[in-house]
Amino acid sequence: MSTTRRVRAGDVMAATDDFVGRGPELDKISTLMLGSARLITLVGSGGIGKTRLATETLRRFGKANHLPVYWVRLARLTKGCGEAEVEAEVSAAVVEADFSGRSEWEALIDTLTRTDAVGRSLPAVLVMDNCEHVLAAAGQLIAELLAAVPGLTILATSREPIGWVDEYIIAVPPLTQQQALTLYRQRAELTDHPIADTDQTAMAGLICRHVHNHPLYIRLAAARLLRQPLAMILQELSGEATDKRLQWSPGPRVGTEPRHQGVGDVIAWSYDLCQDKERLLLDRMSVFAAGYDTNPEDGTSSILDVGADLEAIEAVCADDPAPGPDRGNTEASVRVAAEEVEGLLERLADQSLVTRHISPTTVRYSLLESIRLFAGHRLAQRSTGEVDEPGRFTQRHRRYYRDRVVAAVDWFSPDEQSWANVAWDNIVTAIETSLTAGEPELGLEICATLVALPIIKGSAREIRWWTERTLQATRTLTPQPTELQIAAMTLIGWLSLIQGRNEDVDEMLEECAALCISDPGGRGNWRETPAIDTGLPAALEFLWGSKLMLAHRDPRAITVLARAREKFGAVGDSRGEGRSELYEAVAVGLLGSAQQALQIARRHLDRATASGAGWAKAWAELAWAITLTKHGDPTQALAVGRAALAYQIAAGDQWGMSLAVYIRAWSSAQIITDLIAAGSTDPAELRTLATETAQLAGGAAMQRGGLGINIGVLGLFDDETHKAIDVARRVLGPEAFAAAQRQGSLLHPESHEVQRLALGTLSIDRMPMEHPARKNAPLHWDELSAAEEAVATLAAAGWTNIAIAARRGNSRRTVDAQMAAIFQKLVITSREDIIELVPDDLIDQVRKEAARQPRSTGQRPQTPRRR
Repeated sequence: MSTTRRVRAGDVMAATDDFVGRGPELDKISTLMLGSARLITLVGSGGIGKTRLATETLRRFGKANHLPVYWVRLARLTKGCGEAEVEAEVSAAVVEADFSGRSEWEALIDTLTRTDAVGRSLPAVLVMDNCEHVLAAAGQLIAELLAAVPGLTILATSREPIGWVDEYIIAVPPLTQQQALTLYRQRAELTDHPIADTDQTAMAGLICRHVHNHPLYIRLAAARLLRQPLAMILQELSGEATDKRLQWSPGPRVGTEPRHQGVGDVIAWSYDLCQDKERLLLDRMSVFAAGYDTNPEDGTSSILDVGADLEAIEAVCADDPAPGPDRGNTEASVRVAAEEVEGLLERLADQSLVTRHISPTTVRYSLLESIRLFAGHRLAQRSTGEVDEPGRFTQRHRRYYRDRVVAAVDWFSPDEQSWANVAWDNIVTAIETSLTAGEPELGLEICATLVALPIIKGSAREIRWWTERTLQATRTLTPQPTELQIAAMTLIGWLSLIQGRNEDVDEMLEECAALCISDPGGRGNWRETPAIDTGLPAALEFLWGSKLMLAHRDPRAITVLARAREKFGAVGDSRGEGRSELYEAVAVGLLGSAQQALQIARRHLDRATASGAGWAKAWAELAWAITLTKHGDPTQALAVGRAALAYQIAAGDQWGMSLAVYIRAWSSAQIITDLIAAGSTDPAELRTLATETAQLAGGAAMQRGGLGINIGVLGLFDDETHKAIDVARRVLGPEAFAAAQRQGSLLHPESHEVQRLALGTLSIDRMPMEHPARKNAPLHWDELSAAEEAVATLAAAGWTNIAIAARRGNSRRTVDAQMAAIFQKLVITSREDIIELVPDDLIDQVRKEAARQPRSTGQRPQTPRRR
C-alpha cells in the first residue's frame, strides 16, 4: 500500500519564492474563471511551468474569492491508465473519509457539488495536474464531471489539449529574456555562486537563450554552478554534437518529479508517450536547424525566419515509397509516408515536442535546441553498421535546400512564395554540413545562387563568410568546379563592393579575368575599354559594371551592364538577366540621359509587372522611382517607392527595404528643390518635407548595420544621399536638421518604424511621449502665439480651463479654443504632455504658476514634473 500523501480537499500546491513573470497568463486564467469557462487547460512542454502557473493563479484567485480548490496529481499514475484508475485517483484526492456506503462516484459528485440556501449551484475548482499520459481516460472523466456538477470549473495542465468541446486552451510560453535572467540569478544565489558582474550577466543571458528561456532547464543550468563555473556551463551548451546538457548529472532529488531531474528526463517523458511513427519523424527532424520559441511580452515579431515548411519536411523525412537503397535501416512497420507527415507533425506539435511558427501565409515547424539534441541522439541509435542514419538524412536535407535555392533561379517567376517560405537557418545548416560531410561544391552552389536572387536572405557578412569557406574547400577537389568557382568569386566581389572593400573587388576581377581571358596580352588592359566586348563571362561583366556604377560613378557602366544582360539572356539565365537589367535601369537613372533612363527603366518595370513576380516588380519600382526622381515627377516617385516598400516589408526583404528608405529621402529632397525653384513661399511645407528627409537619413543609416551593407561607401548612392541631406539642412538649419536626423536614428528597427515613416504611416510627432525618438523631437513651442503660450504655461502648471479663463479675463469658450490650438500645434493629445514640451527657460515660470493655482482649503499645490 502506497504511503505517498495525496493532496487533500481544499489544498493548493505550495507557492514557490522563485515564481517570475506570467502576468498575461495569470490575468487571462483569472478572467476565464470569473466567467463561464468550465475547462481551462494550460498546455506547454515539460517543465515550462504549467503547474507553478496553476498554483500561483489559484493562490491569488482562490484567496480573493474563497473558493474550495481540489488538487489531483495524475503524474503518479502509469501511462495509459483507464478511467477507473483516474477516477480513483481523483476521488482519493477530493473525498475525505467516507463511511456512508455510497459509491466512489456518488461521493465524488456530492463533495464537488455545492449549493446555497435556495439550492443554487456554487462554484468549485478541480485541478487535474499532468494529464498527458492518461489523456483519453482523463478527458472522459472530465466530460462526465462537468456534466454532473454545474458549478465546477476544471483547471487542467497537460503537454497537449484535453480535447473537450468547449475547452479553453492557454499555451504557456517560455519566459521573457529578462524574466529568464531573473530566474537564473535567483537560482544561482541558492548555490552561493551569485551572478556578480556584467560579464557574468552576459554569459547567464546566453545560457538562458541556449535553453530557450525554459524555467526548468534554467534551474538545471543554475544547479551546475555547484560543479563548474559559468563559462564552462556556457561552453557545454553548443547546440551541436559536443553539447553536454543531456549528460548533466541529475538535479535536486527531493522536491521534484523524477521526470524533471534532467533535460533528457523531461523530453523522454513526452517522447515515450508518442507513437512509433511520431518518434521516427521527430528523430529525423533533428537534421533541420534548431528553432526557438518566444514570449509575446518580448515584443518579438510573430513572423520568425525559422523552421521548415511542410514541403521540406516531407521531402527530407518521408520514406521512399518504393524499396531501394534510400530505405536505410527503417523497418516496414515504422515507415513514414509523405502523406502521413502533416498529421504526424500536428500530433507532435500538440504534444509540445514540435514548435509551430505561424505567419500570415504559411506555417513552419522546428525543434527547440534541447529537443533537437535529444532526437539527434535517438536518430544515431537507429544506425547500423551499413547505414549511417544521421548522415543519410543530413545529406537529404542538404540536397533538398540546394535544389530549393537553385530552383528559385527565375528572376521573373511568379512563384515567389515558395522561396519566401524558406527560412535562412536551414540554408545555413545545409551549407555547414556540406563542409563537414565533404560536399563543399553543394554549399558553394547555394552561396553562389543566394545573392543573385531578388529577395536576399542573410546578411552580407554571413553570406560572404560562408562563400569564402566553401570556395576554399573546393580547391581540394579533383577536378575543381572552375565555372562554379568563378561565379562564387564574382559573388564575393559584389559583396565586397557593397561592403566598401574596393581592393577586394579589384582582386576578384583580376583573378576571374585571369581564368577567363586566354590571351595573356589581354589580361592587363581589359578594363581600359569597357565599350569593347573582350569575351568575359556574363557574371564577370555584371561585377565590372556594378563597380563602374557604384564606386566610380562611370556612365560606361550602362554599356557593361547591358552587355551582361544580353549574355545572361543568351544562355537562358533569367536570374542573371533580370538582375543585370535592374542594375542597368538604376545606372541609367542616375548616370544616363532622361530619354535613356525613362525608356530603359520603364521597359524593365513593364517586363517585371507582366511576369507577375512581386519581388521583381518591387525592385523594378525602386529603379523607376529613381528615374522619376531624377528625370520625371518626384511626387509620383514617392507613390511608386511606397508601393515597392509595402511589398518588401510584407516579404521581409531587408535589402530592398534599406534601399527604399534612401530613395524615399532622395525623392523628398528633389520635391523641396523643385518647390524652391518654382518660387514656393510655404515654409511649413518645406520644413515638413525637410524634417522627413532628415529623419529618414538618420533611420536609414542605423538600419543598414545589421545587414552588413554600407550604402555610405557606395560612391553613387552616397552622392545622392548627401545631396538630399544638404537640401534638408539648408531648409531646417544645422541644429534642427541634426535633431531631426537623431530622431530617425532612434526609431526601432524591429518594429519597421523607419520603413513605416517612409511609407507615411508613422509620424514621430504622433508617437507616445516616452518613445526615445519623440523625446528628442524638435519643439513646436515657437509655433504658439503669445496668448497660446501664456495659456499653455498655465495648463502645464495644472490650471483648469475655467481657472485660466478667470485669470486671463477671457471666456471659457475662448480658452477652450486656445487649448485646442495648443494641442494641434504641439501635436499632443493630453494636458499632461504639455510639461514635456515647455522650453527650459520657462520651467521656473511653470513652477511659480503651479504654486499660485487655485485650490480648495487644505489642498497642497502639486509641482509638475517632467517624465
